[in-house]
Amino acid sequence: MYVQFTKVMTLPRNKYPEETVAKILDVSFKLFLEKGYEQTTVLDIVNNLGGLTRGAFYHHFKSKEEVIIAIFDNHYSFCSNDSFQKAKEANLENGLERVRFFLRTELLANVENEQRNAMSVIALPLLSNPRFLAEQIKNIPKDASYFIPFIEEGIADGSIKPHNPRVTAELCLVFMNFWLIPAIFPCDREDSLAKIALVKQIFDGIGVPIIDEETEGIMLCILEAVEW
Repeated sequence: MYVQFTKVMTLPRNKYPEETVAKILDVSFKLFLEKGYEQTTVLDIVNNLGGLTRGAFYHHFKSKEEVIIAIFDNHYSFCSNDSFQKAKEANLENGLERVRFFLRTELLANVENEQRNAMSVIALPLLSNPRFLAEQIKNIPKDASYFIPFIEEGIADGSIKPHNPRVTAELCLVFMNFWLIPAIFPCDREDSLAKIALVKQIFDGIGVPIIDEETEGIMLCILEAVEW
């Protein structure tokens, strides 16, 4: 009796999984910009991975939705370390001016940086997706941590009235990232103008006047670019 032994071939493990993830995110990002998120399929992404298989994609991501969430988590949150460093190193009078500078820098980055602006446009229809929206909410504590040192500085130097710094920072982000976004809270241009005025009034009223004329002007410019 002859017994045939079959050698089981196993695929070698990927020694550099972080490079594979980076490649998937980079390719996906380019396709989302070129074709749009809804029009891009997982097969489109795989076909542009330069030899990587669909199995390699699904080893790291369960869906296209997970990919875009990872892109936003890694590169496109409202607050960035770059803006934080600029605000930290700027020659400013007090903590309040540093908060204002940081907020203006972030708002301008979302307008002037073509990639961030493009991703913001892509994100708008996704904000109705409960999972995507939930992931953005999860980022609030992380993004708030950028504001907190500047708010604490303002409280210490008297330019900001004493408040819980984390609560104040999170409230600012809830307004900026959600309540003022028409894709989440549908409104027309008139309502959006009223919202900006009310947010300014709220923060002025609690002694944290972070929205000065320059910041308000930037917010209005962003509003003018919205297609109603």
